[in-house]
Amino acid sequence: MTGVTTVEKKAADGNRKDSQQNTTSEQTPSTSLDEMMNLFRQIFKDDGTLRIRVLNNIHSDGIRCGLVYVDGMVDREMIQYGVIKPLMDFDFTAMDSGNTAEMMEKIRTLVINISDVVCSTSLDEMVSAVVAGKTLFLLDGFAGALNISAQGWETKAIAEPVTEKSVKGPREGFTESLLVNLTLIRRRVQSPDLKLIYGQVGTRSKTQTCICYMEGLASPEVIKELQNRIQQVDIDVVLDTSILSELIRDEPFSPFEMTGSTERPDSVVSKIMEGRVALLMEGSPYAMTVPYMFVENFQASSDYYINYYFGSFNRMIRVLGAFLSISIPALYVALVTYSQEMLPTMLLLSISTSRVAVPFPTVVEVLFMLTIFEILREAGERIPTYIGQAISIVGALVLGQAAVEARIVSAPMIIVVGLTGIMALLNPRLTGPLIVVRSLLLFATFFLGLYGYFLGVIGLVIHLMSLRSFGVQYMLGVGSIRPQDIKDTAIRAPWWHMYLRPAMIGARNRKRKATNKVRNRS
Repeated sequence: MTGVTTVEKKAADGNRKDSQQNTTSEQTPSTSLDEMMNLFRQIFKDDGTLRIRVLNNIHSDGIRCGLVYVDGMVDREMIQYGVIKPLMDFDFTAMDSGNTAEMMEKIRTLVINISDVVCSTSLDEMVSAVVAGKTLFLLDGFAGALNISAQGWETKAIAEPVTEKSVKGPREGFTESLLVNLTLIRRRVQSPDLKLIYGQVGTRSKTQTCICYMEGLASPEVIKELQNRIQQVDIDVVLDTSILSELIRDEPFSPFEMTGSTERPDSVVSKIMEGRVALLMEGSPYAMTVPYMFVENFQASSDYYINYYFGSFNRMIRVLGAFLSISIPALYVALVTYSQEMLPTMLLLSISTSRVAVPFPTVVEVLFMLTIFEILREAGERIPTYIGQAISIVGALVLGQAAVEARIVSAPMIIVVGLTGIMALLNPRLTGPLIVVRSLLLFATFFLGLYGYFLGVIGLVIHLMSLRSFGVQYMLGVGSIRPQDIKDTAIRAPWWHMYLRPAMIGARNRKRKATNKVRNRS
């Protein structure tokens, strides 16, 4: 009975808060300064960071005004020398104290020494401005306020992204500040065609977002679809672009990512210059890009800053690594369990000898060792960096050797699992999908042998071919024979050869440069 009462009480409190929010949005500002101050105290009840200050002008006792802001989200020095000091020193005796609207406009244009000052007559806008870090200026007798952009809080310094380090190229990475991130993009694209559309997501968090794209390159359909999907998101709080990506992505039950994610400003710029659309969010150091192609999982920023021969070689190594990561365990189980005649005699005898005293079937060995490897990988990511790598490597060696000596697994199994894990590390963006696909192929092979493996691979290809990312084929560029369609897929063509943007992404203006001829530099 007590539990039911507690639940009902919490539900009633929640309904009461919602009704208070609805009442706030329906209220209109009062002309009385004291009433407005009390109203803000009521709205921000039990909030110890709210600061309210009443000011009087030294030249006129009839001028009463006030400031409302949240401590910790404003620049105090800017408020002191840009708002308070000019207001107290300005001579208002020549103004008509009865015309508060005219006085408020002159305060906005003549007195306050801050660039971004907007007049607001909506109480809902005032409350949103306060929680966003702005400062409200209230004047006794005026039913409204000035929203002063005097935000100022501590932000992380710009540094190289830990997850996307590059041997060559820029060392800057995004931070948790949306304005800083947009500045990093604007510094690289100094063109009026770069468009920034602001918005909000989260019914309670009101997290600020920004859609970035190049006018004349990005598809209007993609931009409109992205805006529509964001508007349909109905959730209390969104803390990161990865959460928003999961809410708006195509094919929500597919293990493959349908949106791109990067911490590097140069990567975002290169994508929007191809015709993609980027979305950045306040509080998130990751930018989301759409549409997203499967081949982008194998691309790295360093590929574009080194010789195209080595860049192409590195990409092909990553593609091979992804394929071997999902294939090695399944093929080993199929050959050892069902198709032993396909193995060389000496190799088959060596494997059989090593498995004489092992009590478990081959598939159990694989599942056991793969699970151990994933546990070590996850532990290495969660513990401090300076000991994480040591524990991962030493733990794998010690556990592997101990398992072989204890006859729990065979020695070839250590090689199989080790190669599988190393190949998976080549593509960190595909870690999750590779684990899922590897497990499915392993079970299919256990029941059907090589037939199960090939059926699983065919099913994987069909699944990938059926995916779409904001109306664009997920496997765009794969299987094409036209040079311009494969110039930036599994290989990285020379810059002077990539004179066209990707089809279906930069279709509005495919030309990167006026000519595709190599100029004589001699």
